[in-house]
Amino acid sequence: MASGSARDLAMDETRNRILDVARELLGRRPDAGMGEVARAAGVVRRTVYGHFPARTDLVRTLAERAGAEIGAILERADVDGSPADAAWARFVTDLWPLAHRYRVLLALRRGQQGDEIHALLGAVDRRLAVLVQRGQDDGVFGRHLPAIALGQIASATVFAIADDSRPTAPDAPDAGDGADAGGAADAADAADAADAAGAADALDLRAAVTTSLLVLGVPAARAQELAPASD
Repeated sequence: MASGSARDLAMDETRNRILDVARELLGRRPDAGMGEVARAAGVVRRTVYGHFPARTDLVRTLAERAGAEIGAILERADVDGSPADAAWARFVTDLWPLAHRYRVLLALRRGQQGDEIHALLGAVDRRLAVLVQRGQDDGVFGRHLPAIALGQIASATVFAIADDSRPTAPDAPDAGDGADAGGAADAADAADAADAAGAADALDLRAAVTTSLLVLGVPAARAQELAPASD
């Protein structure tokens, strides 16, 4: 018989899997229902409802988790008193490996729980606004919009670039005669594809940093200087 700690661990793993799947699914289709989340997670609907009694609870948890993760990244990026534009570039660079996860926020903010999601992410918006306001006060960022609106737009730009550049999974090769002979070639092709994907990701990161800084009113030459190298 499973111990209580083992059961708790299994429940936590299931809950996290449901959240991971829901984040991806709702990012693509914001109106997806709980049944679709259950199928995608490989569990029955009752299991999903056991963790999240209503769809609103699931969406709320996704927003809370995203807000905490983004907030932590922002805090780490802006701790040394560096210029605001450099802190922003570091924030985007640190956020980038996870940015595709948060495209769900853009979709959910336009949904039925938009007001609630907006409130849950308020702490992130306010923290971004503090950084943007500092940049405006120092003459680093433009004053064409209030700090909170400018921070929201610049961060949304990053998520939009991440979403647009997200690669699709390649089709799996068919099994059959000659599979062993073709294994080395397939491995080489996979390695080449991985190298190409890494290079493309570096270019996309550079685009995300540069574009968001331009949105903030940073001159193009300075934005390109702060963006990480793509090679």
